Amino acid sequence: MAELLTATQMRMIERAAIETGQVTGLELMERAGRGVVEAIFEEWPELGGSAGRAVVLCGPGNNGGDGFVVARLLREQGWEVEALLFGDPAKLPPDAKVNYERWEGTTSGVADFVQAKIKHPDLSIDALFGTGLTRSIEDQALWEHLWVHDDAEDAWDMRRCGSGTDIVPPRTVAIDLPSGLCSDSGKVLGGAFPQYGRRCARSALTVSFHARKLGHVLGEGPSFCGRLVVKDIGLSLEVDDAEIVKSAERPSSPSFCKTEHAHKYTHGHAFVLTGGVGKTGAARLAARGALRVGAGLVTLGVPPSAQMEVAGQITALMIQRIEGGKDLSETLLDARLNALCLGPGLGLARAQDLVPAALASQRSVVLDADALTAFADETAALLELLHGKCVLTPHGGEFARLFPDIAEKLSAMPGQGPAYSKVDAVRAAAARAGCVVLYKGPDTVIAAPDGQCAVNAAHYERAAPWLATAGSGDVLAGFITGLMARGFPPMCAAVSAAWLHVECARYFGPGLIAEDLPELVPSVFAQPDATAL
Repeated sequence: MAELLTATQMRMIERAAIETGQVTGLELMERAGRGVVEAIFEEWPELGGSAGRAVVLCGPGNNGGDGFVVARLLREQGWEVEALLFGDPAKLPPDAKVNYERWEGTTSGVADFVQAKIKHPDLSIDALFGTGLTRSIEDQALWEHLWVHDDAEDAWDMRRCGSGTDIVPPRTVAIDLPSGLCSDSGKVLGGAFPQYGRRCARSALTVSFHARKLGHVLGEGPSFCGRLVVKDIGLSLEVDDAEIVKSAERPSSPSFCKTEHAHKYTHGHAFVLTGGVGKTGAARLAARGALRVGAGLVTLGVPPSAQMEVAGQITALMIQRIEGGKDLSETLLDARLNALCLGPGLGLARAQDLVPAALASQRSVVLDADALTAFADETAALLELLHGKCVLTPHGGEFARLFPDIAEKLSAMPGQGPAYSKVDAVRAAAARAGCVVLYKGPDTVIAAPDGQCAVNAAHYERAAPWLATAGSGDVLAGFITGLMARGFPPMCAAVSAAWLHVECARYFGPGLIAEDLPELVPSVFAQPDATAL
């Protein structure tokens, strides 16, 4: 899996490369600047054959040094470039100061923000703060340059970027991160001027280096970054850090493949509990998902009132009468039933009765929807019953009901960075629950009690807004259950299912409904780079 780095981890990688003699800080800055210019002409090839006009906003740290490299390289290609420095040149870090002096020596100097001359530039580059920002930006002149270039608004392309709904100026580029965004959380760090909208620069293109940062994929990060490009700057060293967060990717282990000599029970028997009459659809979606990801058998546990309803809707799925917790405990005497799913359409009263019996069996258990909400007032009691073979799959509201103190901390407006992130929150929740927690959203975060963590980001090239449809979360719960029935460890099952969930939606596209998701699994597995499950 690819790494998603914090600002501190990225600095560790750079420092290690410099200290081992692999590269100098100046060389890294030069490579970064060249990577930005390369990304600009890849994004807007029409600029490659012209001599345009650019404004580069340079900050007081190494991000500003990258900006001066970009300014110099554009100038060498015949562009009219104005570099504006926010800060005192005497206080620039050594490498940034060298590139400031290189730029100053080839031009008439560096302009102050209030003395900018270029209006309506073809290219605006934000090299102000990048990953190093730890405070809100409260300089009014700076914000005026980030948000409006005098009367340039009427010349802006009215396109939208990322998953956000705010208009961005065309050809705006951020180096590392748009200024105002926390690198570790994807949150905007405060701001003193609400008249400037969201108080974070919004870019059409963001160019980062070596690896994506957490802030690129979490929270509001994608809506401010626009299109994200990561450029290689020759860093081969990795961080030996257990806290590294992974990006969910296509499963690749050979153990995921079915063997030719196996039979249905080799691949497990998933058991999905339904609600009462008129409330069985969600569980049937989950069960279909479990079957499609390869569980050998899937049975629906149905109350007497809904038996006829369910029987008329299923074929490959089986049915078992389950009225209450006693029935469930007796049914689970069959050791072949090895993974349970409770929650989709279950009903609160039925959940309170069945969940304790399911957890007492020590089977692999996925708890979703009503199975979580039913214990909102008895969270401590639920936590005592959970064990290491459980996966909780809350959305935002369910997470807040289960972990109110953690949710409050996550929702607080950050004044300084690094801000408390969704990764921090889910890790804390998993440690408290003693099991895997999957917090749903376009930035789905999955964490285990030992701190393992992955992000399944449905942003940028993996955007899948069609998943915002009734029942899609039920199918996800079924995917996890089916993989656990097959013997996948809880963390692996949750990460693999989350990845598959998004890929199915992307394969189908607009018009997706939840019933489509399980039926798309074969098509996703059949892709040329697919690993057979």
